Amino acid sequence: MAMLRELFEDQLKDIYYAEKQIVKALPKMIKKAQSPNLKAGLQKHLGETQGQIERLDQIFELMEKPAKAKKCPAIDGILKEGSEILEEHEASAGLDAAMAAAAQAVEHYEIARYGTLIAWGTELGLTKVCALLAQTLKQEEATDAALTKLATSELNAAANEDIAHDRQPATKPKKSAA
Repeated sequence: MAMLRELFEDQLKDIYYAEKQIVKALPKMIKKAQSPNLKAGLQKHLGETQGQIERLDQIFELMEKPAKAKKCPAIDGILKEGSEILEEHEASAGLDAAMAAAAQAVEHYEIARYGTLIAWGTELGLTKVCALLAQTLKQEEATDAALTKLATSELNAAANEDIAHDRQPATKPKKSAA
């Protein structure tokens, strides 16, 4: 059990770092979002993420450990890739679709981490901790589902229309009958 507890605490520090980095990245995404629905969804998730950090603080307190972050190269890489995508597509109608995809990569990372923490916490008998983690996991899954719905109902079609418009050949001037 000592090894599992060590793994749990290490993973907890990892996700603490990740959530703090996400809080820094979301305002940039909100500012660049063109779709009012995407902007509102990202704004909502920013508030949720701040609450998730507060829950992690509670978890560290319950475990009688200092709330300490551990640098996480995985989230740094996902956020860097997302930032590059935003720069590459900044001037296109595909920006929001690209942004939703980048946000989902973050959500999938978080879902994996929280799921693992809940499994390990359950094994360790950390009932109160797991209840807090489960609240966050539920939010992450809801955000992922909302992003999927928004992308498939609005953002992807807008990006596709922009691409289709760019692909249409220019009309050639008609030759005169002379």
